[in-house]
Amino acid sequence: MIKKIYQFSAGPSALVESVLKDVSQASIDYQSSGLSIMEMSHRSEPIVELFDDTTSHVKTLLNVPDNYSVLWLQGGASLQFTMIPMNLLGEGETADYADTGAWSYKAIKEAIQFGNVNVVCSSRKSTYSFIPKDYNQKNNSKYLHITSNNTIYGTQYKVFPEVKNENGHLIADMSSDIFSRKIDISKFGLIYAGAQKNMGPAGVAMVIIRKDILGQVEREIPTYLNYQTHIDKKSLFNTPPILAVYAVNRTLNWLKELGGIDTIEQINEQKATLLYQEIERNTLFVSPIPKEDRSLMNIPFVFSKEMDESDFLSFCQKRGLMTLKGHRSVGGFRASIYNAMPVEGVEALVSAMKEYESING
Repeated sequence: MIKKIYQFSAGPSALVESVLKDVSQASIDYQSSGLSIMEMSHRSEPIVELFDDTTSHVKTLLNVPDNYSVLWLQGGASLQFTMIPMNLLGEGETADYADTGAWSYKAIKEAIQFGNVNVVCSSRKSTYSFIPKDYNQKNNSKYLHITSNNTIYGTQYKVFPEVKNENGHLIADMSSDIFSRKIDISKFGLIYAGAQKNMGPAGVAMVIIRKDILGQVEREIPTYLNYQTHIDKKSLFNTPPILAVYAVNRTLNWLKELGGIDTIEQINEQKATLLYQEIERNTLFVSPIPKEDRSLMNIPFVFSKEMDESDFLSFCQKRGLMTLKGHRSVGGFRASIYNAMPVEGVEALVSAMKEYESING
């Protein structure tokens, strides 16, 4: 009998079993066509319908207003670090950026190539262990960019900041917490997310963009890097990552059948509470993150005293609890408990932590 495996990786992350089965079947024979979904033209009716249906799932789950477009792009969230300032920040104009983690720092480095960047806050000197609360925004900034959940460090915005410039807009990298909790899309000018953490496999990124913020820069934008290109072509300008989009489609369909964002938010809060309570109770572990900034998706924890981290990781692996090693910049351990992680997986980890304490406490 195969031991039940729970995969706590920060990305690529665990996928729902029903999604894996659907993808497996579609890889062989999509909709009884006799063709693999990977062999089908992106201009064919089944694939056009797939993209329309996937976009419809997004609009329903997140209650996306009609003046927004949903795009499916390649290049991951990292390409968006470039596309956003290229499309939205004119030469000599200023954008505000919050520096709360490694990915926001990379976004800042890319934006500097296109305009002026004002870093409104930073927790870098403290190894990004908290979300800064004081923002030094510019009155004329085109937008304020944040990373809603910091995968490496386990911090998350509980309240999104207000944009100081009444003509500016909020932009968020939501790669690691999209579809995990309720959000008001109308508060944002643009949201983007790589799929490989909370909605599917690597290979596609989702962008939700308010259409009226485009067309305001004078620079020539390369065709593929222009958001308007993908809006006009409904994300089918070039051959897209069809299999990855299909996996996202099945994941979002699973989420709708589960009960939508309201239901998954309650489940995610339950999972996180279970694990944080055990970290607080267990004499061997502590959380490096203040309670008000703790992520519901990525939960880092460290030993409370000098101990062998590899021994605990081996202990967990023998119990089917995989990829719990913390990021190299932080150390310790990290449990990523995205939507696809069942409550039973967190319960199994908590049980292992208790057992380890009974042996080593």
